[in-house]
Amino acid sequence: MTKSFFKIIALFFSFLHASTVFALTYSTAVTSVSDFFSSVSEDENAGSTTFLSLNIPFGGRAESLGSAYTGLSDDISFFDYNAAASSMLDETEIAVFHNAWISDSALETLAATTRFGDFGMGAAIKCFYVPFTEYDYFGNKQTGGYYSETTGILNFSYHFLHGYYFKGISLGVNLKGAWRAMPDYADENGAIVSGLSQSAAAVMADFGALTRFSFLKFFQSREPNCSVGLSIKNVGAAWTGFSEKIAQDDPIPTQISAGTSYKPFEAFTFTADFSQPINLFSPAESEQWSAGIGMIFQITEPFALLSGFLLKGGNPRMSLGGEALYKGVQVNINYTLDLTTSFNPVNHISLSAKIKLGDRGRAELAAKVDALYIEGLEKYAAGDYEGALLAWQNALKLNPGFDPAKKGILIAERQRLLVEKIREMQSLE
Repeated sequence: MTKSFFKIIALFFSFLHASTVFALTYSTAVTSVSDFFSSVSEDENAGSTTFLSLNIPFGGRAESLGSAYTGLSDDISFFDYNAAASSMLDETEIAVFHNAWISDSALETLAATTRFGDFGMGAAIKCFYVPFTEYDYFGNKQTGGYYSETTGILNFSYHFLHGYYFKGISLGVNLKGAWRAMPDYADENGAIVSGLSQSAAAVMADFGALTRFSFLKFFQSREPNCSVGLSIKNVGAAWTGFSEKIAQDDPIPTQISAGTSYKPFEAFTFTADFSQPINLFSPAESEQWSAGIGMIFQITEPFALLSGFLLKGGNPRMSLGGEALYKGVQVNINYTLDLTTSFNPVNHISLSAKIKLGDRGRAELAAKVDALYIEGLEKYAAGDYEGALLAWQNALKLNPGFDPAKKGILIAERQRLLVEKIREMQSLE
């Protein structure tokens, strides 16, 4: 192993140590913060929807940013935030996520995404589970198993109208199916009841839009430094009671989210999100809005520090994460302090690891387009307008959205026509 690898490992251990010190030192202050937000914004409709695991983040990078990710969505975490992002990602990615939630519960996720030109696609499966054991009055075990909610996701998106200057807009959809598995339980008479009577299924879809552009950029880069995203998540319905009569269940947690990201400097990115839940069965009973902010500090090329703050009802959530890239593998460790109640703040850690599998030759193609464009500039400067036109036309064959070549062709055409006119006038004389 190289020295750089050991440095990355040391940074992660330092981050974990700092997180532990943070939790122990500020526990009293945390209670005061929770009391303040609870008094300001209590939500009477909180928890009124079913399949609440849909609200639990994968973990990793997006959670480190306070879930303010609708506008940024620049890696495989997009599944939970903006379905349009897959057609804008640079590389094919495969990732695993582990989010240790509360009361021995956890969320495990496996995801993959790739892109073919302007078309992006992906798939993910996530499973939330918590152990369940029931005892009778004498301490004898009656039933045991796991309560779980499993969600499968298929993603499709397309990137429209993008070019060298205008980066276009991407539209996408997630098609989702979920299953809630209830373990067997005992009724008031001690008889075992099948968990299917309380198990449920849900079918839903997410819709997203995403655009990127440059604005007040204080560093040199072709990549846009701003983005804006909009998404509508979990539009659908759920049904329960599969061992008896099937009935429509409570509404699922549908919400509309809008977000933005801004990178004024190469080493700093700011993100912000606003979300409004919608109860499709009874809009008047919708939960309160939530808002989050996040920041990325690029400490060195392979290592970044991330932090975030999310306010949802009276429950503020603060997060701190570290992210490191080594030979195509990016690892994130996130610590979250969740002020679920003012009496018992919840601390949990999430992990993610993603493998970058290349860009399907897009970087190599971009280099060829650049080379042809430079060749055209050189020929134009030498007065070889025909050669410049040919080089720029070849560049456009490889990338029809390369606007500098289009502009060069117009200028070269005018210059060529002007030279021909001058020659004609000279021949008449």
